Amino acid sequence: MAEASPQAQGADIAELIGDLRRARLRRLRVIAVLAITLVLAMLADLATGSAGIAPPDILRALLMQDAVSNPVAAIVWQLRLPFALMAVLVGMALSLAGAEMQTILDNPLASPFTLGVSSAASLGAGLAMLLGTGIPGLPMDWLLPINTFVFAAGSVLLLQLVGNARQGSPQTLVLFGIALVFTFNALVALLQYLASADALQQFVFWSMGSLNRSSWPKLATLAAVIALVLPFSLRATWRLTLLRFGHERARTLGIDVNRLRLAALLRISLLAATAVAFVGTIGFVGLVGPHIARLLVGEDHRYFLPASLLTGGLLMSLAAIAAKLVVPGTVLPIGIVTALVGVPAFLWLILRRPQA
Repeated sequence: MAEASPQAQGADIAELIGDLRRARLRRLRVIAVLAITLVLAMLADLATGSAGIAPPDILRALLMQDAVSNPVAAIVWQLRLPFALMAVLVGMALSLAGAEMQTILDNPLASPFTLGVSSAASLGAGLAMLLGTGIPGLPMDWLLPINTFVFAAGSVLLLQLVGNARQGSPQTLVLFGIALVFTFNALVALLQYLASADALQQFVFWSMGSLNRSSWPKLATLAAVIALVLPFSLRATWRLTLLRFGHERARTLGIDVNRLRLAALLRISLLAATAVAFVGTIGFVGLVGPHIARLLVGEDHRYFLPASLLTGGLLMSLAAIAAKLVVPGTVLPIGIVTALVGVPAFLWLILRRPQA
């Protein structure tokens, strides 16, 4: 067979470069649309509530606080805005954690709950709320978030130790993670059995997931965690993309898989633990958000991670709106809303997967 002429090869290369540029522009447009939709959803969340405040008054309260009455300004700045921002930040944290979890496990059905990270965080929260147990000397306001992170990080270290000892494949980590989930859930149930009625009621309400206790200090802490973790996640995008071709192939290309996995697990534990500490258990956002992002922009993590961040924030913002509209005059725990929506989505993801 005759070789292609240099002109033909040059045309093929030019066409390939053109296709890559068009794909890049399409992905950037998708990310821009997600960002705009997220802002609109957050504004809709601000306009939703039992107090009938017109959207123009909401905007005036945000832009010119002195232009509205004190009650309107207080409702917007002290109640609705922290609620709306916390929904967005929690969704971003859980979805980013889920995206990295799905990559390191090579499983699109993985989430921060898969390996027991969130269950460990719940156990730490249960010790703080039900028994008042934690690191001595910490003020009560910080006992809950510190406990959740310590237990989540501890579960990550256990996973890494097992992975190193067993030359951990993703399947080994998943099986050990499932064992951790059942163990931590059993310990949480034991704490609930031993707790007083008042403490138990508080913990059960917290475990349903609620944004009602959002505050500016909590928002600042969660925003700082996301701002701290995100640059490290983006820095690892090309290595995470290579990992999607398989762990063995990534090793042959010079990727230290164990180190990459440990770093990703630490980021996941920090994101999931902080979100769980402030709003309780929120299921399915870390599963569905990354999967939607993957359908929109593909596997290239330069676009997949930012898209996951935005889809998670958008899903939580929409869930926050639904939590206020399902039962008029009542704000449902947002964990209930995400579960009601997430279970059908989870079943759909399972059923649409190609069989081996």
